[in-house]
Amino acid sequence: MIKRDYGHMSEINVTNLVDVVLVLLIIFMIAAPMLQSGIDINLPKTRTAISDDLGEGVVLTIDNKGGIFIDDVWVRLPDFTDRLDEALQQKNSSSVYVRADSAVIYAVVVDVIAKIKDMGIDYLGLVTSPVDTDKLKK
Repeated sequence: MIKRDYGHMSEINVTNLVDVVLVLLIIFMIAAPMLQSGIDINLPKTRTAISDDLGEGVVLTIDNKGGIFIDDVWVRLPDFTDRLDEALQQKNSSSVYVRADSAVIYAVVVDVIAKIKDMGIDYLGLVTSPVDTDKLKK
């Protein structure tokens, strides 16, 4: 039997590594916008909109159908105060920011704000989006 001595290969084949990295890059490019989605609502526009930095607090969202979300988790109105209290304790905060869709019924927003005030919340902020001043000038 003849014994063959194969020499050492001094080059590394990186083709498979490049393929895997490119596939992962494409997956992350597709998935990244989905990670920031949250609840899609149309905020009312005002001239004095607060900054995007909401700080540490609970974000309460009311969508155009009247659905209530506490930090992107849907909540029924009867369970609202208990869930909000739990969320405030988890974040160790006393601030609530209300994001309500501009098409939501006014009574729903007032009812939610009244429940928040009845809980004795220290700070309540209403989140709006800024008015496009270029459109106002035309």
